[in-house]
Amino acid sequence: MRRRRLLGALGAATAAGIAGCTAGYRGGVGRDRVRPPTGGAPVRLPVPWEAMRHPLPRDAIPAIVEPAFAADWSGLDPAVVGRDGLGAGAAVVGVERDGEARAYPLAVLDRHEVVNDSLGGPLLVTYCPLCGSAIAAERRVGGWPTRFGVSGSLWRSDLVLYDEATGSLWSQLLATAIRGPRTGDQLRLVPSRLTSWGAWRDAHPDTTVLLPPPHSGTIDGSRPYEYDDKYPYADERQLVGFDGSGGSGGSGPGVLGRSTLVVGIVSDGVTRAYPHFVVHEAGGLVEDRVGDLPVAVATTPGGGLAAYDRHVDGTTLHFAAVDGPDGEALRAGGSRWSRESGRATGGPHAGQRLRRANEIAPLFWHAWRAFHPETEAYGVTGDE
Repeated sequence: MRRRRLLGALGAATAAGIAGCTAGYRGGVGRDRVRPPTGGAPVRLPVPWEAMRHPLPRDAIPAIVEPAFAADWSGLDPAVVGRDGLGAGAAVVGVERDGEARAYPLAVLDRHEVVNDSLGGPLLVTYCPLCGSAIAAERRVGGWPTRFGVSGSLWRSDLVLYDEATGSLWSQLLATAIRGPRTGDQLRLVPSRLTSWGAWRDAHPDTTVLLPPPHSGTIDGSRPYEYDDKYPYADERQLVGFDGSGGSGGSGPGVLGRSTLVVGIVSDGVTRAYPHFVVHEAGGLVEDRVGDLPVAVATTPGGGLAAYDRHVDGTTLHFAAVDGPDGEALRAGGSRWSRESGRATGGPHAGQRLRRANEIAPLFWHAWRAFHPETEAYGVTGDE
């Protein structure tokens, strides 16, 4: 039930000084190109203004700048959070840093898209409803903390942010400045997970969760919305092929739809996406090799996907699914490993944690392919 609810939920003004100046360029493979931190082919910069869409003015979607947290949503006004509040199956972005865990519900992110937080240092948490993409990164530009907001522009159907310090425009999925004084700079990514509130809370009992406005303050102090999992972008999602089924979303068996949930891995020049329905139909676990990297890709109790490096202590482990395709654990090397956290909960590796094989959380197939056109898709016969 959690898996179906999460996958359904996933379906769920120009800044000053952005004349294309490349002063301060420091990253990438050349003065006018940058290799994304998430892998893939170099991108030519700056991105032309006419190559972007500009449907809204800056801050029309108000970023959260004063986040507030609590153990749960109990006691919040039902007129704001709905009669059921934050249910166990509600989709969240989870971040764990310096031993502290926080959850950011999509019911809030879908309406605000950007959260300026501090967790183990300045933290930026973003979500693009059109791409189903969640990105967390250090909230620094030029080495200094700054706030980010929603520019109102889209590039490759993905959220474009701006930073207050320089007015540069940033591609969410590239975590890279694509126009403005910091063109070519890249944000340092922070691991995040797309999962359900119940699964995240089970794996992190001491977690806190982001509270919706008015408890959290927004960049313009705007009135709160209703945060009850009724998403406001249904029409736009129809334009990008969102079907909400959690299945392939394609035109036939084994065919990828634009809104199919995938996890992408880049290693040694190889780029590969693993669709949720393929991994689920394989019993909830796929072992593979991406370049020289041996990987285990598994469905999780929270309805998402997890990808791990199978190297542990210099040995390549072979994993087996425990408790079926949506079970709680994997088994390898004599230990039981949590699918959700990658931590060994018993046996000779108890307390160790698998290294993640993916740089960013699972997202829609059309978004992954737009930024990784050379990608392979595991186990499918075609796509729309």
